Amino acid sequence: MQTRRDILRSLTIAGLVPAALPALAQSPAPAGGEGDPAVATVRRMTDALEAALKAGTVRERAEILSGPMQQTFDLPAMLRLGVGTRWKDIPAEKQQELIAAFGPYLAATYATRLGAASGSTFAIDPKSEARGQGRIVHVTVTDGSGDTSPVDYVLNAENRITDVFLQGTVSEAGTLRTGFSEPLQEGGADALLAHLKKSTETMLAAPAPKAKP
Repeated sequence: MQTRRDILRSLTIAGLVPAALPALAQSPAPAGGEGDPAVATVRRMTDALEAALKAGTVRERAEILSGPMQQTFDLPAMLRLGVGTRWKDIPAEKQQELIAAFGPYLAATYATRLGAASGSTFAIDPKSEARGQGRIVHVTVTDGSGDTSPVDYVLNAENRITDVFLQGTVSEAGTLRTGFSEPLQEGGADALLAHLKKSTETMLAAPAPKAKP
């Protein structure tokens, strides 16, 4: 049986749950509520997450998430953070191939983790907070058992999501960096591209969970 911490970690890696950000300097002056474009971005994503939770398979959930993720996440920026300093040494053409493969990979990853998040809902703080040139949007996730967790989405100046944190301890960018380190060390950009494509295919091919008797 999964513990609450396991479920929360699944939500984060899936892109669902961001965290408290103790290390981030936050401005005390928030932007306005419904007119806040950062909040609107996060709302589009959480609406998609809630819709995907109702789908039965990883492939179906990934199809629901793919479009909204392309619209709300800065996928090239997230990939650069995941690759780290090696990114500048990758030829431009190969960078574009990696970006093209990264979108489906992230959608499939989120869709896979959503399997552990049945019944979860998302409550968004209507006022974002400044962080450098970007914003932070606070979200409270309530799981199926009623437990709540504070989460945070980090957005850039264009109001695109660049990172997601959970409980102040798990960064999406950090999780990606850990997962990408081995293929990059073994075979550079080509190995990472193969890793993204193979992992995506494996996740999407997962069978639907068996119905409980």
